[in-house]
Amino acid sequence: MCLLTVTEVVQLRESITHSWAGGVESTRSSVPGCHLGGGEAWGQQWWWLFDSGDRCLNTPCWDQPPAWMMISSLPRSARRRMLGTERYLKGERLRCPWHGACFNIKTGDIEEYPSLDCLPCFKVTVKNGKVFVTAKKKDLESSQRVKSTSKRCLLNRDTVLLLGGGVAALVCAETLRQEGFTGRIIMATKESHVPYDKTKLSKKMNLKAEEVYLRKPEFLEAQNIELWTEREAVSVDFQKQKVHFMDGSSQKYNQLLIATGSHSSFLNVPGADLQNVCILQTPEDSSKILELATGKNVVIIGASFIGMEIAAFLSDKAAAISVVEKNEFPFQHALGPQVGAVTLKMLQKKGVKFHMKTELCKLKGKDGKVTEAVLASGKKLPADVVVVGIGVFPNSAFLKDTSLARDDSGAILVDLHMRTNIPNVFAAGDVVSFPVALLNGEQSSIHHQQVAEAHGHIAALNMLKKNQELHTVPYFWTTMLGKSIRYTGCGKGYTDTVVKGSLEQETFLIFYIRDGFVTAAASLNRDPMVSLIAEVLYSGKQISKEEAEACDICNVPSLAET
Repeated sequence: MCLLTVTEVVQLRESITHSWAGGVESTRSSVPGCHLGGGEAWGQQWWWLFDSGDRCLNTPCWDQPPAWMMISSLPRSARRRMLGTERYLKGERLRCPWHGACFNIKTGDIEEYPSLDCLPCFKVTVKNGKVFVTAKKKDLESSQRVKSTSKRCLLNRDTVLLLGGGVAALVCAETLRQEGFTGRIIMATKESHVPYDKTKLSKKMNLKAEEVYLRKPEFLEAQNIELWTEREAVSVDFQKQKVHFMDGSSQKYNQLLIATGSHSSFLNVPGADLQNVCILQTPEDSSKILELATGKNVVIIGASFIGMEIAAFLSDKAAAISVVEKNEFPFQHALGPQVGAVTLKMLQKKGVKFHMKTELCKLKGKDGKVTEAVLASGKKLPADVVVVGIGVFPNSAFLKDTSLARDDSGAILVDLHMRTNIPNVFAAGDVVSFPVALLNGEQSSIHHQQVAEAHGHIAALNMLKKNQELHTVPYFWTTMLGKSIRYTGCGKGYTDTVVKGSLEQETFLIFYIRDGFVTAAASLNRDPMVSLIAEVLYSGKQISKEEAEACDICNVPSLAET
């Protein structure tokens, strides 16, 4: 296998030539001993590079649709060579090494979230050591491919009402159409936007609302999905199957999905009502915090994922950033002290000050605006803006006086079909507590976008009497300072860890152990390890602590073979 220098790669890109004939684009390289598969679209070059032995020398751009092609017609060994490694492929199921989404290589259809779209598919053939891709020009004009959907039929009088405008409701609505439902679909949300990617609000605070939209309004219109914005549910009459809204209107339903999400917890200290004390809930909140914080003193209450991502994003924009946290390390309960300590050091290097194992006592202000944060230790921090990230609570207060089963936190209890204890009522996303396979069926709430999408999908299937149970492995990532910590599984209640690599050098893989077996894993600068482990856990295989300890970090896929 030949290895290329950066200069040679640049020369290689410049040497690509294109010829269109009958809708077929072929590419070739002037670099001796190498040939290319791919082409140019979307304003960029996308390609696979092969050596003389038809071995792939580069990893495709996994999150750009043009780099994925129809390869199911090729021999299995050739598929693996084209994918660069067999580690991403399990049967006909391909898992993204960075985001965890899974696709069927025969159809390109999505099989696991967080991606919403399927992959474009093109015919690929190999002739005389060269790779040829066959495609029509018009198919290259859009990177979006969704499953075919049914049309709305006015003769079908059934109504599915979806409360909430997040990813759980969105995926539920799209799945209903994809699975042949022709009745009325209404998505009612208190938000003023179409469904958007909330994970970006703390990672990229300089984005406009439209830049984080998951679907454009015209897409929903084309799917005959009615979107009611600024329509907050205030009560539900389950006997009459009717929802009442804050504006005085009401709507009957045949099937109901409650996917109202969660809300950031509020401060309960003197001065919490001062101006410039903020929570992050909407795109408008994100823009406001960025505007207030630029060149100012920022105090972040809580070392949660949101708090840490905000601190990272503002580290080169605010005059000073102070983080106040009652635990010893950031996101200690979720990722543990080892990963938390790494994150703390990363942000300290950027000038972020941490005040750990203490709490906010009160906020002081002048002319109605916050000016100072006083800690329980007596220390005073200058504060032009305070951002609160101390956890969330489920948006289920409007169900308080109903017979719907909820846990002590207010989360709605559902089974693996996403059904509640009331007929024709389903729930999904952050607002629910559901049986988690990795916790031996124990009920738990998991606030990850990928999980919410899986919930919405399963809820839709069971509204249509498909009798499908939830089968997913939680997956998420947090991004700070250009680095991503990826996580899969559910480490709740873990009692031990196994670390591979170096925490000090910020390149590691960590296994979380409960009852002698791995229930979760996290990594930094060790992609695609977490995706590989997610696939092992998805298959149902248990990884023992001993296997994790004996695992070669350069050969994690061996875990799937033992």
